[in-house]
Amino acid sequence: MKRFAEDPLSLKTKRGFLLVSGKKSRQLTITCVELSSKSVVSTHSTASLNKVKKHTETDVSKARMKMMVTIFLFILSILSISHASVVDFCVADYTAPNGPAGYSCKTPSKVTVDDFVYSGLATAGNTSNIINAAVTPAFDAQFPGLNGLGISVARLDLAPGGVIPLHTHPGASELLFVVQGKICTGFVASDNTVYLKTLQKGDVMVYPQGLLHFQINAGGSQGLAIVSFSSANPGLQILDFALFKSDFPTELIAQTTFLPEEVIKKLKGVLGGSG
Repeated sequence: MKRFAEDPLSLKTKRGFLLVSGKKSRQLTITCVELSSKSVVSTHSTASLNKVKKHTETDVSKARMKMMVTIFLFILSILSISHASVVDFCVADYTAPNGPAGYSCKTPSKVTVDDFVYSGLATAGNTSNIINAAVTPAFDAQFPGLNGLGISVARLDLAPGGVIPLHTHPGASELLFVVQGKICTGFVASDNTVYLKTLQKGDVMVYPQGLLHFQINAGGSQGLAIVSFSSANPGLQILDFALFKSDFPTELIAQTTFLPEEVIKKLKGVLGGSG
């Protein structure tokens, strides 16, 4: 193959020559001229550099999309494996300590149907006490099958004049269902709005998580209610007990509650507090 001196973009072949033109316009034209005694055949092949660039960008985009789909499918597979490893239940193992996340799980081979049944609420609680009331819990500490399920239940017995003082459950909301009698109850919202209602048999009331609430027997007969919680261990703090059944110093209680010290000492004497 020889190159024409007069045309640096012309190349001679055995059967003819190639003409290359259009360099400045970014349009590449290759002309093949075949020499023969009767005719000259010319074939033009044109390719736009802009189109080549566009096709290259499209290919890169497709490659990126394929990579994203691959990563997405990989993540889904990991999640599927993780979900498949979730156990049906975690019956409380009372031989291990109770932590913030609940009890450790009992070995599945040691789990029996009795772990999922609790009969403690069938018996009325002892209301012969200073508040004339009793709460019988079925939390994870008493009912092992509840561990890790985020639910629990309790029985509330109120003798005539019985009261459950202002208290809070820091770990759960509460739902109360009146089975028998008449119960005056309510809660105090964080803006100090008080929501009060006297409930009759069959009524239901909800107490949002962490808010102070109470129950009082508003009838002349025995009151009975079943309460459920949105936690296997809702926690409990009774305000009166926190103040007057503890060793909270009397002078500090007086400063923080504006109660006379003699009243505080009298309440501590009744509830068994010190300090």
